[in-house]
Amino acid sequence: ARGDHGSGGNRAGRSAQDVEVPVPPGTLVYDDDSGDLLADITAAGQRIVVCGGGRGGRGNAAFASPTVRAPRKAEDGRPGESRRLRFELKLMADVGLVGRPNAGKSTLLSVVSAARPKIAEYPFTTTEPHLGIVGVRELESFVLADIPGLIEGAHKGRGLGHRFLRHVQRARVLVYLIDITEEDPAAVQAELHRELEAFDTELAQRPAFVTLSKVDLLMEADLRQAKADIFDQPPLLISSVTGEGIEVWKHTANELIARAIESEREGEKGDET
Repeated sequence: ARGDHGSGGNRAGRSAQDVEVPVPPGTLVYDDDSGDLLADITAAGQRIVVCGGGRGGRGNAAFASPTVRAPRKAEDGRPGESRRLRFELKLMADVGLVGRPNAGKSTLLSVVSAARPKIAEYPFTTTEPHLGIVGVRELESFVLADIPGLIEGAHKGRGLGHRFLRHVQRARVLVYLIDITEEDPAAVQAELHRELEAFDTELAQRPAFVTLSKVDLLMEADLRQAKADIFDQPPLLISSVTGEGIEVWKHTANELIARAIESEREGEKGDET
């Protein structure tokens, strides 16, 4: 809105009220014409000015002098800024689940948190990202993000995952969740890593660990072990149906988060130095 005019008695016109647009933490604000990043809203209560309002012009009292007591002169006000904005949301999560469609990501999220994503037996059941808070021990928890499944070529636009990969860019830790019944789970993990690297090379370097899901479908211990032995680092084996390995999984994720936070703090100290 525009402000009010000045009035007699040297009274300035009232300024218009600010226009405030609430956005969730994790929102990036861009100038849509130039593409410049104007703000990165990462904390609750954070406020930024993306467009300044206009300034009122000086009234005739400002031009008075000993010789001209009642000047008939005034200035026009200056208009406020005008800008076309683009908002992009990147979810704020500690752990990001990465996997193929039907790897069991949504089921895991529903088991370890109160989130209730859609779960079904067909691919691409998850069509939007979901967040859940995972309790580890009393007064200790972390935020887990589930994004739609990735397929080969996702970074080029295949499937749905490419639309949501940005949501794991803020995750401190990544979990490669792979169905243990896959013919070659290690090849699946390598494929997922390539997709992340093609999307964002830095993202592919995040702390991560491999989890083989649906182990209840393979009761033979030797077959389970054979699937796990093909990885460079021993993966965690879990079943969201029976609960096997879930507590170990939560504590492993929590420990990696703590290390990542400590590394961030050390990096900040180094920058200050």
